[in-house]
Amino acid sequence: MDPTKPPPSARQTELLERAYAYSLTHGLADLSLRPLATAIGSSPRVLLFLFGSKDGLIRALLARARADELDLLRQLNSRYDEPPGLEVVGRELWTWLAAEERRPLMKLWVEAYGRSLVAPDGPWADFASSTVDDWLDLLATAQPAGERGSDRGQARRTGVLAMLRGALLDLLATGDLDRTTEAVNGYLAD
Repeated sequence: MDPTKPPPSARQTELLERAYAYSLTHGLADLSLRPLATAIGSSPRVLLFLFGSKDGLIRALLARARADELDLLRQLNSRYDEPPGLEVVGRELWTWLAAEERRPLMKLWVEAYGRSLVAPDGPWADFASSTVDDWLDLLATAQPAGERGSDRGQARRTGVLAMLRGALLDLLATGDLDRTTEAVNGYLAD
């Protein structure tokens, strides 16, 4: 958060939450202000006033989606006194990622991640790299201190992250929770 900017107004926060709920269902790729504004009980002019531009609104929506992800990371970090290991945290992350109620958020995440790669200068800028950093930081805290700083430790958490994201893409494409969960568990057990 930019300390030089005033906090959002109650109306801005309310409209952001409504727009976020809308984007979980409709995505962001073809976001048009008029249908969005109608759906959330506002107008395009109000949205432009509150968020500065369509890109500003998209940036706010991406930050809102990332806030859900960061909240999970904080919860997992606070749960353990000692590093539980990548197997334990990987299974917890998978349970969270694969939950049916999170599928809309995960689809939005995939969309934003992909857009960040192909439109790195737009409102999506740095979304993909920031989420990689967030997750690698969390996975590092799950490792014992001696492993955490090693090249092998870094490679292991990178592998766990890649496996979780690959399994998530597979789950979102096929809906096959049993198969993807079995694959995740098998990888983490090695």
